[in-house]
Amino acid sequence: MRRPCETSPERPRRMTQSDSLNRPYEECGVFGVWGVPDASALTALGLHALQHRGQEAAGIVSFDGERFHQHKGLGLVGDVFGDSRVMATLPGTVAIGHNRYATTGGTHVRNVQPLYADYEFGGLAVAHNGNLTNSATLKQALVKRGCIFHSSTDTEVFIHLIAISLYTTVLDRFIDAVKQVKGAYSLITLTPDDGLIGMRDPLGVRPLVLGRMPGYEQGNGGWVLASETCALDIIGADYVRDIEPGEIVVINNDGLRSLRPFGDQGGRFCVFEYIYFARPDSVLEGQPVYEARRQIGCELARESAVEADVVVPVPDSGVPSAIGYAAESGIPFELGIIRNHYVGRTFIEPTDQIRNLGVKMKHSANRPVLAGKRVILVDDSIVRGTTSRKIVDMVRAAGATEVHMRITSPPTKHACFYGIDTPEESKLMAATHTLEEMAQAIGADSLAFVSFDGLYRALGHANRAEGARRYCDACFTGDYPIELVDKEGNLVA
Repeated sequence: MRRPCETSPERPRRMTQSDSLNRPYEECGVFGVWGVPDASALTALGLHALQHRGQEAAGIVSFDGERFHQHKGLGLVGDVFGDSRVMATLPGTVAIGHNRYATTGGTHVRNVQPLYADYEFGGLAVAHNGNLTNSATLKQALVKRGCIFHSSTDTEVFIHLIAISLYTTVLDRFIDAVKQVKGAYSLITLTPDDGLIGMRDPLGVRPLVLGRMPGYEQGNGGWVLASETCALDIIGADYVRDIEPGEIVVINNDGLRSLRPFGDQGGRFCVFEYIYFARPDSVLEGQPVYEARRQIGCELARESAVEADVVVPVPDSGVPSAIGYAAESGIPFELGIIRNHYVGRTFIEPTDQIRNLGVKMKHSANRPVLAGKRVILVDDSIVRGTTSRKIVDMVRAAGATEVHMRITSPPTKHACFYGIDTPEESKLMAATHTLEEMAQAIGADSLAFVSFDGLYRALGHANRAEGARRYCDACFTGDYPIELVDKEGNLVA
């Protein structure tokens, strides 16, 4: 099997709005299709729908029955795959794609997924969302065995574990590899013989859904795997179900089959997907994201009512919750902050002055709505607190007489090791400040977070004691359900 055709020139990294890490950032989005014409075009559309999960880079690998083909680059999906000449280099009826999230360090095309490797048995490509908590430990052992790493992403660990496996078939090698890793992940692998392989980690922390293209009910083609259902919607695919925690699905000319090498370990789906990461029009684990956020807003209004004139969301993630807060409280909902959706990316040198203008580039105060009003601001989280302070200042400068901040998550006190890019605990405001100190630091007249019980009531559970058995909320509680091997061994990937 020949190496895939590559058309991916490396470009210098551009600064992004995420460089200051004032918000949590998701790792990536994954997408794959099997047995459809123009598979790469559908994959590009799917990645476009998943753009919110990663804006740093994108890549696609396709297979035409004989050869693999790939293209990847830095930038948004439209930047990388907006040229018809590029799409013409990606033939085949099967393809997988990946969006990479915005990092704070240097970025290189060699880290952009899907990763591809040539083996004795042929080619293999893999796209991965999440984080391995023992990747540094495994990498150390693999390097000692003579493995040579070409990237700094933990996804490459899968490549080497498959390579050194003593099993015969590709599928058995894949299973051997995933049994050695620990962490939170969903991944899609493409091979010439076993076809499309999709998997979620044994606790199902990261999402992965299965879809079907219309018209393929009687055949074996038309299967789709994606991080979220919004990616199915954009290509007209029907939602079939979520891939179960620890489940492996194999899709090829024989149809679809399911394997469960880990047994049933329950599930601990990332609760922050509902609060912030997932698109509001997605449905994850049977729960519509929009409705979950709206209900969180209702719970906030019940728990932390305050006299005010308007409820204003911090767009975009705060909008559904602010609608719920307004409906429950009877206080009018208004768009007091307008988001500029065309900020894009900038080559501007990140001086302190430019950083201070960052919020104004992304958000603008709607002065007629705010002037002379007591304002309730609804946002999804406070990480460092820098952005919250700037937004509160902006609302006050627009004439608001009072500003009350309401947050749709519990306080973020712990770092995430499962695929969300958060600062270390010492830099998380909630880990180092009391509630009163946080309110003072961001300049709000009052500050309140949704309670744990309120969050889980919004998700359909009686309280946290009941709901936490289904979700990972380690960033709020420090209750890490997956062993932190590298952290405990003081290893860094």
